[in-house]
Amino acid sequence: MISTVFENAAHFQPNAAFFLRTVNIEDVEPTAIRAWAERRAIFVELTDGRIVSFPADRFRILKNATEEQLKEVTLRLDGYALRWDNLEDITVPGIIAGHFQLVS
Repeated sequence: MISTVFENAAHFQPNAAFFLRTVNIEDVEPTAIRAWAERRAIFVELTDGRIVSFPADRFRILKNATEEQLKEVTLRLDGYALRWDNLEDITVPGIIAGHFQLVS
């Protein structure tokens, strides 16, 4: 995904104008290219080559899901989200940052 960033160079040089810079979003924040579930763990392969995982039980709704339901994970929003129809949506940046629900 490509994004255009507007930068104000005025704080670097007096009377400088705005300029455009093209940024490849994946260079700033990795996205998912694959996701799958095994033995109640969710795995996510990222564009930067890492594979991260977390226990499904870290989310209230996924905790009650069957193994078959967990395997129905799909990627959405160009790899920025994981989706289980009728269950849960989780953002990839949230996973990378370790933002999990506390399950009692």
